[in-house]
Amino acid sequence: MPPRLLGLLLVLPALAVIVLLFVVPLAASVIGAFELEGGYGLGNFTKAFELYTSDVIFTVLIVSLSTVLIGLFSVAIGGYLTLGENPRAVAILRWLYRWPMFIPFIVVGQVLRTFLAKNGLMNNVLIGVGIITPLQAVSLLDWRGIVIAFVWKQTPFVTLLVAGAMASVDRGTIEAARNLGASRLRILIEILVPQVATTVMVGLVLSFVTMMSVLSVPLMINAQSPTMITADIAFRINAYGDYGVANALGLISLVATACVAWFYLRQSMRERS
Repeated sequence: MPPRLLGLLLVLPALAVIVLLFVVPLAASVIGAFELEGGYGLGNFTKAFELYTSDVIFTVLIVSLSTVLIGLFSVAIGGYLTLGENPRAVAILRWLYRWPMFIPFIVVGQVLRTFLAKNGLMNNVLIGVGIITPLQAVSLLDWRGIVIAFVWKQTPFVTLLVAGAMASVDRGTIEAARNLGASRLRILIEILVPQVATTVMVGLVLSFVTMMSVLSVPLMINAQSPTMITADIAFRINAYGDYGVANALGLISLVATACVAWFYLRQSMRERS
């Protein structure tokens, strides 16, 4: 058998899985977003924006804020792992920061619901140590709880990429900056971050796409209006069987993630050119 034909046969199963499980359902969803009774049109999008414009804006703001915080925390943790001078603290931080990576989003939602509720563990601890009174206890089961869940879950993933990239940076430049009297913060901002910016961008784009697709966290932490698009899609299908508006909302979510991916690809192409 010719080597070229053998290679195509080896690729064929993976290609078939991608076509059947991703390309065909995606095409059906895109077509379904434009399907109306008796033809095609933009009626589903009109209905989606009339009912869920605030939810679309809420979703983009929540995910964008979470992405920014994830970037800041991942750079801070990666910087300390690279520049930290206390070996014991570095070892403990390296051991601790990865834990949320192995916890599913639905467990994260349940854990934070127990922790952030008005009568949850956080307020009980604060009341127990006398920091607040029972009347001052407030629930964080709203947009703040979603942001906390996203940041807590996704920061380790980005940190793992960023810390690996920072570890590969030439130590000579870091030592030279230290010998010239540069602080660790200045070394982090002016030497390390510019050299790992592409890795940070890759991690944040992947995190943005992941957070746009999470359903369990908004359902368990903040199911009231406004909520995230994923909860609206589930509601349109489960409550009304309205696949048209659900597909339109899915396409809007896809466009939002495509914009982020396009921005990343544009930056990458510009750097390579």
